[in-house]
Amino acid sequence: MDAMLLEYLPILMFLGIAILISVVIIVGNWLVARQKPYPEKGSAYECGFDAFEDARVKFDVRYYLVAILFIIFDLEVAFLFPWAVSLGKIGLFGFWSMVIFLGVLTVGFVYEWRKGALEWE
Repeated sequence: MDAMLLEYLPILMFLGIAILISVVIIVGNWLVARQKPYPEKGSAYECGFDAFEDARVKFDVRYYLVAILFIIFDLEVAFLFPWAVSLGKIGLFGFWSMVIFLGVLTVGFVYEWRKGALEWE
């Protein structure tokens, strides 16, 4: 039983060192960094609209729609690369499975296009 527990010692040492380094970095950052926020930190940077206090403020939803569409088609590319690499091993079944997958995504893209989700007015 003791021999089996000794096999976990490197893992515990690794976790201990990782926690120690994390604490040192966070405390060091807090000690060295300037802690006085200025108004430009709260200004709009990537989100497209000004920062607000209340979550019930109305804003344009099209930004989020474009972001969701980007994620969907970005995941398509993430599935295409491993498929292309292993196409020789998966055979004809794998090929037609991906063709069906791409067909479903194409139908979804055409639907979004027809609904005007890609139009920015």
